[in-house]
Amino acid sequence: MRHLRSTVCILYTCLFSAAALAQKTGTLLVANQKDRTLSLINIETTSQIAIPEEHVTGHEVAASPDGRTAYVPIYGNAGVGHPGTDGQEMLVIDVSSHKVVGTVDFGHPVRPHKPVYDAKRNVLYVTTELDNTVTAIDPRTLKILYSIPTGAIESHMLALSHDDRLGYTANVSPGSVSVLDLSTHKNLAVIPVAPHVQRISVSNDDKFVFTSDSSAPRLAVIDASARKVKTWIDLPAKGYGSAPTPDGHFLILALPAAAKVAIINLADFTITKTIDVPKSPQEVLIRPDGKVAYVSCNSSHQIAAIDLSNWSVTLLEAGEGADGLAWANNR
Repeated sequence: MRHLRSTVCILYTCLFSAAALAQKTGTLLVANQKDRTLSLINIETTSQIAIPEEHVTGHEVAASPDGRTAYVPIYGNAGVGHPGTDGQEMLVIDVSSHKVVGTVDFGHPVRPHKPVYDAKRNVLYVTTELDNTVTAIDPRTLKILYSIPTGAIESHMLALSHDDRLGYTANVSPGSVSVLDLSTHKNLAVIPVAPHVQRISVSNDDKFVFTSDSSAPRLAVIDASARKVKTWIDLPAKGYGSAPTPDGHFLILALPAAAKVAIINLADFTITKTIDVPKSPQEVLIRPDGKVAYVSCNSSHQIAAIDLSNWSVTLLEAGEGADGLAWANNR
């Protein structure tokens, strides 16, 4: 078994001073693919600390509910479905000391990718792509608890329903979405969607699941109860990551090729506006206070911070290949 001696480069920077975007505490975590770093962007400090990372790259990141710990799966050096190295570890990072304090070894190459923390069950889920599963980990002991089969290959991304009952995976080359029962650890359904899909999110009322058709400029709106596509939203360019606003009125969707995000009205599934952002927007994260949406921009080493009260944009510096995002509350 290959052992990966990996550490993470952590960049500590300040946010920005605009009053509308300010929050007293909190750290934005950014997984940077190209320079193999994790950026910790904190509004309370301007210091920078760097620890080198070796060998392989993490694409996504999650934070514990108390904000003390970050989890970075080490995916490998290739895109989904393409040949390359296959990671089998996840790094556990102490946010305050900026140090790697543990690892989870999956025992064999699995390309672990998207971590999601289930605060209700105190379980950390990680998509384990090469096993066609989502793996559950005890965040206290870092032991693997169980796996949930997705019934499809390339289960790349994961989103949980807001009632904590279900998990949904975007299965890239099958072009499907798997529905997982988080209590029984069973696969309930695999929903056919498109030739290929990317990224996934769930509406605040859990009625709809959204995933982008990566072969055409359109967004699938899946009826969660019927478990089938309800409608398609035509887009000005192919979509990628998305997130609903806290009031449930809008879905913010990244359009990488257009260097824009689309604001979709969820009342009638129409695009109300598009907003210019730096090149290759990837992932969308809504800050817990509901005031700002952060959008990672993969080709510009920047994060677009969108003020949700007026849709204005402020740019933050991150690392090269900025992708996965998470928010850690400072306590």
